[in-house]
Amino acid sequence: MPVSIPKAYTAECASCHTAYAPGLLPAKSWQSIMGTLDKHYGSDASIDPKALKEISAWLQTYGASARKFAEVPPENRITNSEWFNRKHREIKKDVWLRASIKSRSNCMACHQQASKGDFDDDSVRIPK
Repeated sequence: MPVSIPKAYTAECASCHTAYAPGLLPAKSWQSIMGTLDKHYGSDASIDPKALKEISAWLQTYGASARKFAEVPPENRITNSEWFNRKHREIKKDVWLRASIKSRSNCMACHQQASKGDFDDDSVRIPK
């Protein structure tokens, strides 16, 4: 996670879901996501123009450049990326559906430092 997290990102995005590190998706995906906030995965996540501009610029600056994250995944979902699926290939479907986890997008359930951009395998704790 970059050191300079805009307050608007924390207030607008991280108030509803994990504060995803911008490097988990390429800039092209972030541009698409920010351009369709009125249809944000089934919700209207529209924000004021100033916050939109600030967050968009930050995501473009820090979007993925490393090859393993640079692909545009289906639906611009981190959980649909080849990288994500390869890293989580040993997790069975029923684990994702546990009440303590709920979905593949709930990073914080197993990666307790996810909000800081820390997804180290050594600190993973899969809840029962």
